[in-house]
Amino acid sequence: MASYFFLMYCRKSIDKVCLYYSDIDDDVQSLKQFSTEVIVACAVRCIKTIIGDVDLPNALPQAMSAKFRMGTTLANHLQELGYRGDVGYQTFLYSSEADIRKIFMFLVDKLPKETVETTEETLGSSVLLQRSIANTLARQLSSPWVPPYLKHRGITWRGKPPTWQREGTCCMFHFHSMHLTSPEGSADLTKKIPKALKSYYQSSLPYVTCQTLDHNDLIPSLLEANAADVTAQQEWETEWNQSGLASRLSQQEYRDRKRQRINKRITDQLRQDRQRSEAASGSGVSQDLQQILASISGRGSGAAKTKGSRFTHTEKLLFAKDEDKAISEVQVQASAGQTEEEKQKEREDEVNSLKEELNNLTSRLDNLDLEVKKFTASIQQMGEEIANQNRANAEKEDGYKVKKRTLDLLPDAENNIAKLQTVVDSSAQRLITLASQWEKHRAPLIDQFRNLKELSSKTESEAQLKLEEIKEFRKKMKQVQDEARNKEELAKQLHSEYERMTKDVNRSAYTKRIMEIVGNIKKQKMEIDKVLVDTRTVQKEINQLSGKLDRQFTVTDELIFRDAKKDESVKKAYRYLAALHESCELLIKTVEETGVIMREIRELEDQSETESNKKVLANLEKITGDYLQMKKENDALVKKLKGKS
Repeated sequence: MASYFFLMYCRKSIDKVCLYYSDIDDDVQSLKQFSTEVIVACAVRCIKTIIGDVDLPNALPQAMSAKFRMGTTLANHLQELGYRGDVGYQTFLYSSEADIRKIFMFLVDKLPKETVETTEETLGSSVLLQRSIANTLARQLSSPWVPPYLKHRGITWRGKPPTWQREGTCCMFHFHSMHLTSPEGSADLTKKIPKALKSYYQSSLPYVTCQTLDHNDLIPSLLEANAADVTAQQEWETEWNQSGLASRLSQQEYRDRKRQRINKRITDQLRQDRQRSEAASGSGVSQDLQQILASISGRGSGAAKTKGSRFTHTEKLLFAKDEDKAISEVQVQASAGQTEEEKQKEREDEVNSLKEELNNLTSRLDNLDLEVKKFTASIQQMGEEIANQNRANAEKEDGYKVKKRTLDLLPDAENNIAKLQTVVDSSAQRLITLASQWEKHRAPLIDQFRNLKELSSKTESEAQLKLEEIKEFRKKMKQVQDEARNKEELAKQLHSEYERMTKDVNRSAYTKRIMEIVGNIKKQKMEIDKVLVDTRTVQKEINQLSGKLDRQFTVTDELIFRDAKKDESVKKAYRYLAALHESCELLIKTVEETGVIMREIRELEDQSETESNKKVLANLEKITGDYLQMKKENDALVKKLKGKS
């Protein structure tokens, strides 16, 4: 089947190639009869038809170097078109039938299809619009991209005057969106919209096209609003599927509980921030710290150099440096007549004194930092002690109140004790009556609680099962949606491929060919079955004869061996029988070996036929002829160069 169909396809490809090259004789029936010139000319015509603007000669040149160059250019064009086989100049100049068949089949598949539009069907405006959109998109996708800075005023004209195509970015602008307000709940008839809101929607709310400041912002605003709605709906669906269904609440109850939780979180956060701000404003930590720093700075007021904060020290150091600079300038002017050694000593002394002063200041600053840290720690400790004392005072006040009440009752102790006893007795009696009443109410409540607990467990199990079923149904729905989406895409792809296919194909001819191929296959299968049956019968006969032969030999061997002990002539017969058995085995082995050798001979003959089809000798003769021609051309060129020199 495959070989027959392949031959028909090759014949069809030859017919198509002949359409592009008209110098082929009518006697040519296969690619084996193509010459090198015809192969090159057909390949050039096909490549020109596929690619278009290609600078290739239609005929094979005479010079050998030009032939080699043309072969390499054809091979390069084939590789650019996507041919994956091994191809080079030798494929065209020293061709084999298999390689040329592959190349022509590839080129025939790449040829532009002949489309015939049917004028009988009436096309609507939507179909025509879709086709024009598809053609425009295909043309824009096939056109090369040009950067904006190479375009003249955002427009680029490509092609020649009758088929000009415009490409540009003149209508492009930045993506800028605005918030749009649209009526909510108008599509849902179950919800009632308030009259004031409804009148606002009808009379006061502007149209969406009038809500943007710029007309170009309308489409980005609509896209962003739509994307926000879609993402909010998807997030709500995922949240409801994950945690909403598990809460066993309705959607409205779940939304109300979520809103209450968010409001509570916001109020707690605001309350905490307010408490922190009040504590920070009401606490006197900063004032205490300033007082401590002032006391530290006032502690050494009688000394030569006062203590203070780092800012005061740095300020004093800066002023001291300015004063030192002025004094040093005066000293320089006064000591203009001193020697350089004395100046160097004075400078070193000044540097050492400044270093000592700097070290003293840094040590004082470190000590001040330590004292500040100690004071802050002591402030924290004092605050904790104050809190502990407040707690102890509150406890003591409570104890004092209790003791005061007991002391107030001591003057009339007997009457008070009697009153307390009556109160205790009455409370005990009340407790007994309440316990008896509680026991009466407790038994039915316990029974009701147990029944409700059983019902709740059953409902929980049923709800859990229904929840699992809902999740499984949702998963199946998603899978079905994905499958439907994939099938729709596949259907669109197949529909587009069907529209791109040629409509002028004669289906009856193809069906007739297919039926012929099927009939030939059935005939071949019947012949193969007959051959297999014959081989099986022959194999059975061989097995039966070999088994019969072995059995007869064993029987005759036993009979003759019995009589060989008594008679000498029988011994000779036994020896002849053994020799005959060995010779028969040798004959069988030789027959089997001859069969194997015959199969190998057939395989070698097939290989020789395939090698002969490759035209090795003819190609070798061509190569030698081309080599001699190149040698002559090279000699002629050398002679010309020598004559010019």
